[in-house]
Amino acid sequence: MLAFDRERASGPAWSENLSRPRNNMHEKRETSGMSRSDRERSEKALSPTADRCVPEGSDCAVAPLNRPNKEGWALAQAGEERARSKENIVGSDTSPAAGGKRVSQGLDGVRRTAHERRQEKFTALLHHPSVDLLRDSCYALRRKAAPGADGVAWREYKTGLEGRLVDLHSRVHRGAYRAQPSRRVYIRKDDGRQRPLGIAALEDKIVQPAVVRILHQIYEVDLRGFSYGFRPGRSPHQALDALTAGIQTKRVRRVLDCDVQGSFDNLWHEWLAKFLKHRVADPRMLRLIQKWLRAGVSQDGQWPETKTGTPRGAVVSPLLANVYLHYVFDLRVQAWRKKAAQGDVIVVRYAEDFVLGFQYRGEAGRFWSELQERLAKFGWELHAGKTRWIGFGRLAAQNRQQRGEGKPRTFTLLGFTHYCGKRKKTGRFIVWRKRAKKRMVAKLHAVKAVLRRWMHEPAARVGEWLRKVVLGNYQYHAVPGNIDRLALFQCRLRLLWRNILFHRSQKGRKSWKKLNRLLERWIPAPRVPHPYAMARFCAAHPR
Repeated sequence: MLAFDRERASGPAWSENLSRPRNNMHEKRETSGMSRSDRERSEKALSPTADRCVPEGSDCAVAPLNRPNKEGWALAQAGEERARSKENIVGSDTSPAAGGKRVSQGLDGVRRTAHERRQEKFTALLHHPSVDLLRDSCYALRRKAAPGADGVAWREYKTGLEGRLVDLHSRVHRGAYRAQPSRRVYIRKDDGRQRPLGIAALEDKIVQPAVVRILHQIYEVDLRGFSYGFRPGRSPHQALDALTAGIQTKRVRRVLDCDVQGSFDNLWHEWLAKFLKHRVADPRMLRLIQKWLRAGVSQDGQWPETKTGTPRGAVVSPLLANVYLHYVFDLRVQAWRKKAAQGDVIVVRYAEDFVLGFQYRGEAGRFWSELQERLAKFGWELHAGKTRWIGFGRLAAQNRQQRGEGKPRTFTLLGFTHYCGKRKKTGRFIVWRKRAKKRMVAKLHAVKAVLRRWMHEPAARVGEWLRKVVLGNYQYHAVPGNIDRLALFQCRLRLLWRNILFHRSQKGRKSWKKLNRLLERWIPAPRVPHPYAMARFCAAHPR
């Protein structure tokens, strides 16, 4: 690189035209003459023509000095001044995607088009899953994850990875890629029931995140602001903050706590295909999604044909459920709130769980009946044991006191029990949150089972694992007003570990004084890192 190239790369914006010898007859200049200091520097340059390349800014306007031979419109055109040239000195405005990775220019164009033209149908999307995108999806997988129905683990697939990815990319684009059924497994829920999960094959785990990353560029523009579940850049705490801010600032008197029963299992493929075609018109992309839906799940060597549902646990399933809920629930609620509601209405949805708040009892009843009909039309129904109406808000305690009833009822969302309260200093209404009792009891039972299995393991290893469990629980549940529940969780964990240590041998009993140093090291006291919900919500959404 020459000397003037280095100055040009590091200097400010300057004209691309180089200075030329003057000609008095044709004196349309864009650069001024060189200064004395510039000539002194040019003498030191290696090239004898270095003084032709001087870094400087363009003139604000260029006035032509020569006049054309013809008169008329050519004279006016020639005498028109030329404005200062604009130069591209600003870097790429492509914003990073979820996880800190930068979105490619192609995906950035998809997002811009989806934002500028809300009714646009994308007819060419399948060319975006490149080999690099598949490689990123492969390395983002968990190394020790359970294999799917194909029985292929990540470390086995890593052998000859580049060749495998090129072949996979070719099969996806040629239409020769075949989705495999997910392997059915069950996990235990907090209430003792079994939740079905589907473990996808390894190649499906690689292709699905790449497709989801493309579709996110479209549907992140379309999805409503009160939808928080399984979206990049959104967390459960943001949903909880929005709910708290809505109840505290709006005139909410009735709260509807809803849960769609079997949302993933009862998702109709026919309706989902219609919803996707509103924005995705690429037939190859639609066929690829249909392959995953029709693959279904295999259990005990049997593969039944599936026309409804998407495997819970597949990477693409949360996005498809969000699209389904967007057209079934979100758009309906938004239209009803703008056109039919007379009072305040708030709504927060996290996946299939949503909470609505109403000011008037009559409007709440009308919406309730319309919602049930709407969900039944698309194959869904509300969970009878998890859906209920309660009186909630700043006037709930006063109304129940006038009727001779007790404290206002509570509801649970995302692991927190919400209840009405007041600030001690000001006496103002506030929505307090405590960790749900069922979840804490279930977590203690799970920790107790692991401690029993690791009874004779070294105390340092068990303590290191317990510290991770405790800090993980504190990071999510340590919100203002929940410190007493966290202290109870810490006390119960210390007691459990103490009993396990006592049962290691008949001579293993120690006093609390000797155990305190060990317990304080691995089971620290709780602290509250989260601010109040209203403060964080107002900081994220300033007016």
